[in-house]
Amino acid sequence: MSNNINFDQRLTYKFVENFNSGKIKNPEKMLKSFIRDLVNHEELNIIGGRIWEMVPSSEAYRLMYQFGKVKHIPSGYTLPVEEYDNVYTALMKNRTVLAVETDELLRESGIELYSVTGVGDILRLKSGKYYKYLLGFNAKELPRSFSDTLNVISSVITVALRNASNQDAQQKIKKDINKASEIQRSLLPDHFRRFQDFDIYGICIPDSAVGGDYFDYLSYPDEENERLGIVISDAASKGLPAAIQALFVSGAMKMGIEYNASISQLIGRLNNLIYEAFPYERLVTMFFIALTNSENRLALYANAGHCSPFLYHPDIDQFRELKSTGGLLGVAKKQKYGVENIRMRHGSILVLYTDGITEANNALGEMFGEDRLKDLIRKFRNEKANIIALSIIEEVQKFSAESLYNDDKTIIVIKRDVPEQIEEKV
Repeated sequence: MSNNINFDQRLTYKFVENFNSGKIKNPEKMLKSFIRDLVNHEELNIIGGRIWEMVPSSEAYRLMYQFGKVKHIPSGYTLPVEEYDNVYTALMKNRTVLAVETDELLRESGIELYSVTGVGDILRLKSGKYYKYLLGFNAKELPRSFSDTLNVISSVITVALRNASNQDAQQKIKKDINKASEIQRSLLPDHFRRFQDFDIYGICIPDSAVGGDYFDYLSYPDEENERLGIVISDAASKGLPAAIQALFVSGAMKMGIEYNASISQLIGRLNNLIYEAFPYERLVTMFFIALTNSENRLALYANAGHCSPFLYHPDIDQFRELKSTGGLLGVAKKQKYGVENIRMRHGSILVLYTDGITEANNALGEMFGEDRLKDLIRKFRNEKANIIALSIIEEVQKFSAESLYNDDKTIIVIKRDVPEQIEEKV
């Protein structure tokens, strides 16, 4: 008796080690490997082993795999649950059952005494609860210690199956997220953009693979050199929902520009679309500005609850905030959005950003804030748009490097050339 117990313990440890190693990822291969190893083990004297899989639609176990010196059982042979009521009830209570075979075809195949154990998820059907898989073994003699060993090993296999299933699900989610990230990146424009005598640079740094920040440069149809639309937005939700909203805003804005809608109509229609399309996570902030080639470089803008951009005039060292002209997108239908205007003088700098810039926290919980942002704009006022934008991003990243919380960070710098720069380009 002691030899059997010692053997069972060694066998148990072996299989626990094998399945905990994570080397076998495919559930079907995992179960087949287990069956073969047990049947091939000389000390057990097992004649044959089988894997039965529950088919919920027919409430029967279907033969999935067989191995050993048992007469071949027809592929796909099924055992209706009503034929083994007592066995299945005992399985749900004890996980492993030792019984005498009653099915005529199985008895003709040489199966008389068998041990069966349940593994995998528990399925709830109309007739009761059942394990997803049953592992059956037959031998001339099956000691009680073998059932105890199967109990332990089947528990380990069940955990291994769930881990493999979770890994598959996580891999699929990861693959989907990476694809969404790839699509999202493809929608972002090139960082650099020139329009008339405007030097423009935008950059978006998502906190994770996908984010809710979005920006774009939008050319009006047949007016490539007349007007340029610039949009920046931020979805209040996080992760994939936010990314979906960002993609939605991107498509809607491109379509609106193609139809040459006015700014107030464009934003108003987008608001209604977001309200109807996203019943639970609606809130999106957005700022849109249309640069023109008018002599005084008049620009028209609308702000839908977005962070107020800063317009800086270096010649008089003065900042102006471009505050909201309407509510957040998606809060209510038929919201009205006003349109305001600014004049971009030579050397003027307009900085659009999302709250991931000003609300970035350091290790002490302090926010980066608007004052630090203004100081950086002032400090780099003589630089090109890309240097200003990248310098701000760098400072924000350093400031929030040890923070436990981070958000997407997006910034667009629009700077009008000074006369000397214009002459150099000519």
